[in-house]
Amino acid sequence: MSDTLLKCTTRHVRLFTARVDNDDLVPSANELTLDLDPDNEFIWSESSISQVQQRFKQLVDAAAGGELSDYTLRRIGTDLEGLIRQLLQRGELSYNPDARVQNFSMGLPRTPELL
Repeated sequence: MSDTLLKCTTRHVRLFTARVDNDDLVPSANELTLDLDPDNEFIWSESSISQVQQRFKQLVDAAAGGELSDYTLRRIGTDLEGLIRQLLQRGELSYNPDARVQNFSMGLPRTPELL
C-alpha cells in the first residue's frame, strides 16, 4: 500500500494516507495528513484548531492497528465534520466573511443573541 494514496474529502476536511515532504504529499501506509478547511470558510482560533487536531489524534489512535481504508478515512472525516459543526453552533468558530463563497454550509451559527 505504500505506493497508493488514499484520500477522504469532505466539505471542510481532507485526509490523506501520506506525509508532507517539501510541500509534496508522499504516500505512506502508516501516516495520515489532515488538511483543515481548505477553502477558508471559517475563522479559526488556536483553541478551535487545537480541538480538531486533538480529536483527529484520538480518532487516528483509535484506528491504530486496523486497516487504513477508504471507509476508515470517511469515518474520521465525518466525525471531524461533526466537531466543526459543534464548534460553530457553540460560537467557538465563525464563518469567514471574506470567503470565496458564503453559503453557510454548516447552518447558521448559534450564538446567545440568536437563541
